[in-house]
Amino acid sequence: MTRFFARDMAQASSLTRAGKLTEATALIQSLLRPKAGTDAPPQEGALVPGLADKDVIEGTCTPVGDTPSEPAPPKAPKAKARKTAAKPVPRARRKSLGETLRSLATAGMPGMGQVAAAPPELPTGAQFLTLSHAGPQGSRDYRLYVPARKVKGPMPLIVMLHGCTQSPEDFAAGTGMNALAEETGCLVAWPAQPQGANMQKCWNWFRPEDQARDSGEPAVIAGIIRDILRDHPADASRVYVAGLSAGGAAAAIMGAAYPDLIAAAGVHSGLPVGGAQDVMSALSAMRNGAAGKAQTGSVPVIVFHGLADSTVHPDNGAAVIAQTVQARPGLKQVRNSGTSGRGRSYRHIRHDDKQGRSIAEHWQIEGAGHAWSGGQPDGSYTDPEGPDASREMLRFFAQHRLS
Repeated sequence: MTRFFARDMAQASSLTRAGKLTEATALIQSLLRPKAGTDAPPQEGALVPGLADKDVIEGTCTPVGDTPSEPAPPKAPKAKARKTAAKPVPRARRKSLGETLRSLATAGMPGMGQVAAAPPELPTGAQFLTLSHAGPQGSRDYRLYVPARKVKGPMPLIVMLHGCTQSPEDFAAGTGMNALAEETGCLVAWPAQPQGANMQKCWNWFRPEDQARDSGEPAVIAGIIRDILRDHPADASRVYVAGLSAGGAAAAIMGAAYPDLIAAAGVHSGLPVGGAQDVMSALSAMRNGAAGKAQTGSVPVIVFHGLADSTVHPDNGAAVIAQTVQARPGLKQVRNSGTSGRGRSYRHIRHDDKQGRSIAEHWQIEGAGHAWSGGQPDGSYTDPEGPDASREMLRFFAQHRLS
């Protein structure tokens, strides 16, 4: 971000706080409008769709289960993929920048929509506990899934961070992670972000005080993990964190801040560590992508991002991967492509170490919007077309443990 851009964004922030949304909108439109000849080529072979001027200015709010109908994904070669007829998708109303600014002015992000999740039907012997953590940096309620399946020794712990306007119950229903935990014998924690901490119930990934170890929300989430390690049969060497959107950005922060506590991270439709320092730079990162801050260390990370995501630009997924790869030289890149069982095409780029373990994985999903890939329609912001992000994250996590 140049000195002049930062100055003008600060002015826009002041206008927003003063309630002068028309002036702020006009200023941000001029700042975010891409200039001819300045587009950088996609990284890692990404098929990042070009954003039209109106898409840069106005993000798409996609209802549950819907994906944007534009831009269309590239046609697959006839010899490798079967051509399927595209189903008509209703266009969602685009939020104006002014509406987005009203959310940001109250320390929020564009809302994701919410589905009231029905109480889950638990297998006999399983528990979905309601617990709370309190510490010097604050308190949070959380749910903890304890599977009925009994395994020898302590179990892996997956910490799932929901997106804006979601709840632990909604996120659990949409990702289906509790059912997978029952299959594999894992504990799953679901921290809740209350409206008192953020009007949109977003994790505050864009605030400096919530991006560092032993500070703000990272310290609270770490406190939840330590409570579970103390009170439940969880394996301290196999603790993993994953999240969607703002929760994905928070998951990346947790991996960077606590590499001695977190063995690996999953970032779905999120942003890199240090990609923003306030709400206005958060808006810029969401619309245009951000490189984030260079990391001296990293935990293994798996990234899912829809290439038609108009809420968080797909370049942010590539930036999360870059932060991990730059901190671990000598990895071997392996490229694959495929189609999910329901016809969703994707590119899968893996970065392997000398032992053949994938240290970073980037799943780029053609035609997918801002939604959990392979999720269940019972939850908000899910894309049942796949591939199955929950199952792939568990597969990735199983390769990694703290020594």
